[in-house]
Amino acid sequence: MPAIRTQSRSTKSAIDERKKTIARASIPVVEEMQDLADCEMYYPLSEEGRNTFKTHDGKRVTPHQWAVYDFTRTIPCGRVTTYKDICIALGQGSPRSVGSALRNNPFAPFVPCHRIIASNLYIGGFFGEWGTGTNARGGRKNTGLQCNRKMEMLTKEGVTFSMEGYLADESLLWVGRG
Repeated sequence: MPAIRTQSRSTKSAIDERKKTIARASIPVVEEMQDLADCEMYYPLSEEGRNTFKTHDGKRVTPHQWAVYDFTRTIPCGRVTTYKDICIALGQGSPRSVGSALRNNPFAPFVPCHRIIASNLYIGGFFGEWGTGTNARGGRKNTGLQCNRKMEMLTKEGVTFSMEGYLADESLLWVGRG
């Protein structure tokens, strides 16, 4: 079932007005899933492997988390999608449940959780932090450094953000199929 947006991006003109974009890197968009052999990471594909897999903390991965990780693996380098679009594509969960699964992602960077942003095209969260600089939320523990790191990773892939943390080029928004 394809993930289809039901709302237009009415905030685009407002974002464009205050946008001061970072210089865009020239990295091609790759439309294929990363190869398991390239990252040298164990990622179980069989049901048996998934049922016996435990994280470094000894925790099991839930079926919802597996679905989020499988879908996230399909996001091409140089593109981003939203927490909400993942829910729509999967037909399950909420943006927060997707964020929780990605916050606990034991397969990073093979499962590229840095390629997920908020529905309003804001940089969103990374490693439990939300936002950058003065926009950072979460009290004193949130320095905004993790989201700055996420922004740097995406910039290397050719995805840029305004100084306020919003996606600079909406054409890089990828809506996959579940």
